Amino acid sequence: MREYLLCLVIAAAVTYLTTPVARALAMRWGAMAEVRDRDVHDEPTPRMGGLAMAAGLIAAMAVARELPLMSTVFHGSSEPKALLMGAGILVALGMIDDKWGLDAPTKFVGQAFAAAVMAMQGIAIVWLPIGGTFVLDPVTSVLLTVLVVVVAVNAINFIDGLDGLAAGIVGIGSLAFFTYSYLLSYEYGFTRATLAALTSAILAGMCAGFLPHNLNPARIFMGDTGSMLIGLLLATSVITLVGQLDPNVIPGPSFVPALLPILLPAAVLAVPMADLLLAIIRRTRAGRSPFTPDKQHLHHRLLELGHSQRRAVWLMYAWTGLLAFSAVSLAFVPPGVAALWFACGFLALVLAVRWPKLQAARQ
Repeated sequence: MREYLLCLVIAAAVTYLTTPVARALAMRWGAMAEVRDRDVHDEPTPRMGGLAMAAGLIAAMAVARELPLMSTVFHGSSEPKALLMGAGILVALGMIDDKWGLDAPTKFVGQAFAAAVMAMQGIAIVWLPIGGTFVLDPVTSVLLTVLVVVVAVNAINFIDGLDGLAAGIVGIGSLAFFTYSYLLSYEYGFTRATLAALTSAILAGMCAGFLPHNLNPARIFMGDTGSMLIGLLLATSVITLVGQLDPNVIPGPSFVPALLPILLPAAVLAVPMADLLLAIIRRTRAGRSPFTPDKQHLHHRLLELGHSQRRAVWLMYAWTGLLAFSAVSLAFVPPGVAALWFACGFLALVLAVRWPKLQAARQ
């Protein structure tokens, strides 16, 4: 645990300290987010905060490679190299988009290419829980991995619409992944050093280091450089945890720990995925491209209900935390306790979402 925490702190510190450098570079290069009708910021803001997050990733991985326990993740495995290659591709793509702007098909191709590079070097979904354990052939494995990465990257990109929103949601989700993957290893005697847990810990640190600069009023945005990077890392955590852990190796009669690797990603990504699916349905019905921007995302609707930017962000944090950690708790506490925790949290959040309307009605 101490080595994981060290990697998290290194990622957070390096990201925090290099974010002003990324901000200065973005301003010098003219990578600015201009004010548009659908935006909620009221003045041009530098992009490319993802450069600082990438620095945090590289620093933490370099430190992890030298630690006694974490070094075993790197020995005899091509996965860490595959992760860094995929991340490098998306950071380069994001920088180009933040500076000059790219159309959706071009970004899609770049995302698919980064995912394929990772998949062909070992970071791939190799089985599915169909009729027991269904092992995938190499082509299907790569295609499914590409699909998961592209969906995760775009789900995070779609929700990156309020100051601190994407970084906070991904940070919470990565903490849930780390908690589950580490406790699973501890509870069932698996190896403590895994790429899933390491990636989750580093990702949580990157988000924590970036948030002080990105909370409302934001001094810098992560841009596509950052949103695609953290989406890729979150997808990597999912793939290395879900796609490579055979549930048959989990001892005991309980089905929950074996099933949870399938349910946890859905819980962690529930908020951004719901936003992504609603946007696709909404725009398709209107006869527009699914990638056409609008002001009807979940965070926009919270603002319309009367919430401030900060309160809307914290509400979406709370929904993500409730769903993610309720799912994690299923594996380690009695189901009744987990259900009670979820029910209480759900009712409290529904009330919190409706609070401006309730106050208006009382007046």
